[in-house]
Amino acid sequence: MDRQQVFALIRDRLADILEIEPGAISEGQSFADDLDADSLALIELVEALEEELSERSVGFRIDDEDLADLKTVRDAVDYVFGRL
Repeated sequence: MDRQQVFALIRDRLADILEIEPGAISEGQSFADDLDADSLALIELVEALEEELSERSVGFRIDDEDLADLKTVRDAVDYVFGRL
C-alpha cells in the first residue's frame, strides 16, 4: 500500500464519518480547525482504519497516546503509512 492509497483510505473513511465530499478533504487540513472533526469522529476514524488495515497488516493499531499527536490529515497519513 503506497502513501497515496493510505491518504485515499483515510480521506474516504473521514468523509463518511463527517458526511462531507471526499474531494473536500486535503492533507494540509486540521481535523479540528478545518474539518470540525471532534474527538468522537477521530475515534470512529481510528476504529475504521484499524478494522480495514488489520486485514493487510496483522495487529495494526493506533495507540491512544499517539492519537493526541495527529492534528492534521497529513499527520494521520504519515503515521499510518509509517506503521504499515
